[in-house]
Amino acid sequence: MNHYEAVFILNPVLSETQIEEAVKKYESLLTSKKCKIVHKEDWGLKKLAFTIQNKNSGFYHLLQFEGEGEIINTLEVEFRRDERVMRFLTVKLDKHAQQWADKRKKKIHSKPKAK
Repeated sequence: MNHYEAVFILNPVLSETQIEEAVKKYESLLTSKKCKIVHKEDWGLKKLAFTIQNKNSGFYHLLQFEGEGEIINTLEVEFRRDERVMRFLTVKLDKHAQQWADKRKKKIHSKPKAK
């Protein structure tokens, strides 16, 4: 099993419900193809470095998962077909990137929750 990260940017005009539906779509796609979702993060609405589709911001999401290499093509085809997705990037993690990702997860989980 290989380790992967997929970061995708969703259109900023989407509602909370539409964003949740989009994220769940990709989670269920991965799990249906026997991938294990290791970690996911919602980075929220961020300003883009440059304009994409006449938009200056987008909702960023990260999915970290384990699976076979064949799933990447299927996942990226779905990203391309989905009008809600403005950009995406899928990366295979080597051992150093995997260590860094594990450290990032621990750091996020150890932060005290804001009240």
